[in-house]
Amino acid sequence: MNVLGIETSCDETAVAIVENGRKIVYSQVISQVDIHARYGGVVPEVASRQHILSIIPLLEKAFSESMLGWSDIHGIAVTCGPGLAGSLLVGVNTAKAISFARDIPLTGVNHLEGHIYANWLEENEPRFPLICLIVSGGHSDIVLMRDHGIYKVLGRTRDDAAGEAFDKAARILNLGYPGGPAIDKAARSGRPVIKLPRAWLKGTWDFSFSGLKTALLHLSENNGNLNVYDAAASFQEAVVEVLVSKTIEAAREFRVNQILLAGGVAANRLLRQQLTKSSPVPVIIPPSELCTDNAAMIASCGYYRFQAGKLAGLDLDVVAGLKMEEIPS
Repeated sequence: MNVLGIETSCDETAVAIVENGRKIVYSQVISQVDIHARYGGVVPEVASRQHILSIIPLLEKAFSESMLGWSDIHGIAVTCGPGLAGSLLVGVNTAKAISFARDIPLTGVNHLEGHIYANWLEENEPRFPLICLIVSGGHSDIVLMRDHGIYKVLGRTRDDAAGEAFDKAARILNLGYPGGPAIDKAARSGRPVIKLPRAWLKGTWDFSFSGLKTALLHLSENNGNLNVYDAAASFQEAVVEVLVSKTIEAAREFRVNQILLAGGVAANRLLRQQLTKSSPVPVIIPPSELCTDNAAMIASCGYYRFQAGKLAGLDLDVVAGLKMEEIPS
């Protein structure tokens, strides 16, 4: 079964074709990072307009390079939330138009659920039950996954998500945008010798990074000789320590078989190293190109939704604030 995936939740326009939920036939992402870098963050209206310009040429390129035709596509999976409403609308309306014109089944995918399925595009298939750590620009969630489509959100961010915290820290330290890669790169030249706070939020699986960001801001304002590289390394270590500790605690508590790492921040070198090193169970981490937003993960997730008979009609709408537990029916 070949599933066409479409992803336009933020500032990447992505199209992919995935066979049986596991094999990538074609995948390409058009990033808008260079466009938004001048503003220090994503401008929603600019993002949606760029999606409109990119989506049709990208679809045409997908079929040209994959040598497939519309008759080879058996289902369409599209991100319907969470994300920027204008951006999501471009992808959803494109998918609905194709579904109607070509009479191809359609399913809507929760973007966060899609990130989890980047792990199904690896050689070794994950084994349930699992703990999934989803870390991205807007989300830091610990999710217990007992089977396909069966989730329990154990904890989530109460304020700044990990990726958002990295963006703000990079801005404080004048390291550029996007912040995650900038902090990661700067940290390699520094040492984590600066004492920064950790918000453990005892008794919960939740995260909070706004206090850490504020501590870095005060440190920067009050220290004219601040070593930027040491500050980046110290900030990164503080974020990673909390993410790893809580994820491993959850894995032990619920006696899972594996831990999955997902989301854009999953590309962070220290997070990948520390989680793998400290985990009592095997850890599956997608390659960096599948951690950031892409359509292959959406197509993979869509395959399993089709297998479960979860189809969407032409009334499929976007939900900008869609939560992990609000999986489209």
